[in-house]
Amino acid sequence: MGMLLALLLLPGAFPDPVLDVKTAAGKQTAVFAGGCFWCTEAVFEIVDGVEEVISGYAGGSKETATYDLVSTGRTGHAESILITFDPAKISYGQLLKIFFSVAHDPTTLNRQGPDAGPQYRSAIFYVDGEQKRVAEAYIRQLEAARVFPRPIVTQLAPLDKFYTAEGYHQDFASRNRRHPYIVNVSDPKVEKLKKTYPGCVRKKK
Repeated sequence: MGMLLALLLLPGAFPDPVLDVKTAAGKQTAVFAGGCFWCTEAVFEIVDGVEEVISGYAGGSKETATYDLVSTGRTGHAESILITFDPAKISYGQLLKIFFSVAHDPTTLNRQGPDAGPQYRSAIFYVDGEQKRVAEAYIRQLEAARVFPRPIVTQLAPLDKFYTAEGYHQDFASRNRRHPYIVNVSDPKVEKLKKTYPGCVRKKK
């Protein structure tokens, strides 16, 4: 509850979801796509309550779930992340809040910053009906509040399969600190999370 209160009390904060998934026992998963997975992975890896983040592909078939093929934009996949989290520490709705307010721009169709193509689309791959209901409600809430100057174009789709990306993509930002993309695109998002929601950031041991 401490982190939830921190989010609620932050002046001028992005709105909290009115509807959220009920707290469940055990680990839960969420799958989001918001442009290059190097960026979204880096943001969620430091969120308190998140236990693991895996970069991969969702929305297409196993046969074409490789970086070279997905990069063509013709496979139906989106670069995605599979988040394993503890719902006792952070809820699905709070993850959505970070996804929409920090991790990406949900108003750009098939594009995030310098990356263009359907593989970089904004998408939520829900694992069950409750996640779908909460995501739909939050998008309606954000649109009603006119949080963004343009319409939200985030795709909602059931998660069929998640395909783990090649090993060199995993923990890319932490292993490639001087890479220009990490310095110019990924790091600013991580810093935005730290500045906007300091109570969400996992404390270093």
